[in-house]
Amino acid sequence: MTELLRLDNISVNIPLGGGFLKPKVWLQAVNDVSLTVLRGETLALVGESGSGKSTLGYVVAGLRRQSEGTVSFHGAPVDGEDGKRPVQVIFQDPFSALDPRMVVGEIVAEPLRLKGVPSEQRLARATEVLGQVGLPPEAARRYPHQFSGGQRQRIAIARALIAEPEMIVADEPLSALDVSIQSQVLNLLDDIKQEHGISYIFISHDLGVVRHLADRVAVLYLGRLMEVASRDDLFVTPSHPYTQALLAAVPRIGKGRRKKEQILKGEIPSPLSPPSGCVFHTRCPRAEDICRRERPALLPAPGRPTQLSACHFKD
Repeated sequence: MTELLRLDNISVNIPLGGGFLKPKVWLQAVNDVSLTVLRGETLALVGESGSGKSTLGYVVAGLRRQSEGTVSFHGAPVDGEDGKRPVQVIFQDPFSALDPRMVVGEIVAEPLRLKGVPSEQRLARATEVLGQVGLPPEAARRYPHQFSGGQRQRIAIARALIAEPEMIVADEPLSALDVSIQSQVLNLLDDIKQEHGISYIFISHDLGVVRHLADRVAVLYLGRLMEVASRDDLFVTPSHPYTQALLAAVPRIGKGRRKKEQILKGEIPSPLSPPSGCVFHTRCPRAEDICRRERPALLPAPGRPTQLSACHFKD
């Protein structure tokens, strides 16, 4: 597979406060992240709330400008506000993401309207794409409130597909849905990937879903990359203590009690004042003095050259 997306040293600093005689305070949402995504690949971004997953996804989609670093598609850098990126977004809440004043056909066809496609062609294409996500033609004439949560998410997926993107940023697309509906939407996303060869950046807290859908996984903590690995390497032989703690927190049946050192304690520190050295050292059971002083580089785990881990004592 060829490289579609490259992120080089992306940082996002968000100003907070400031004003008359008050200096601005900067929140470090993403810090020095470098990643690649291949054509037809699904890269999952995982981590606790506040880890920078959604911010990084919005940088890829052009919805937020990075403070530092470069975003490139097909080897060519793109500007922070470039509307020509081959990317669409599926947002977390399918109801708030759809305009209640517009019928579904208009919502789905909106990207084509912005491109100047004639009205009749837009409606025909919208009906076609709605069929691809499992909705009948008459759905185009109805309003979002007339659909269930799962159906609304299908509408959001159809709106993303109609622009024929090469990549979709899916920001927690299952979290607002009932468990019984999640599997249907998950299978739909997988079918779309197989049929259209679309790449995904899949943002999720649910490691069970990630294990089903992802090809590779990037673990973020306080805006920094902790680990990047293939799905199998990460779930079978996690290298970073933070990754190990996340996997240990997944509910298990009949596996016995978890090891005490694998239980993640405490709260994620404030991104307004991140810890020195390794940002995870305040919660890491294996932290030593070097972890407080020096930031570990993202380097291969022992004997696993494609599994990168930012830890002084990686497994």
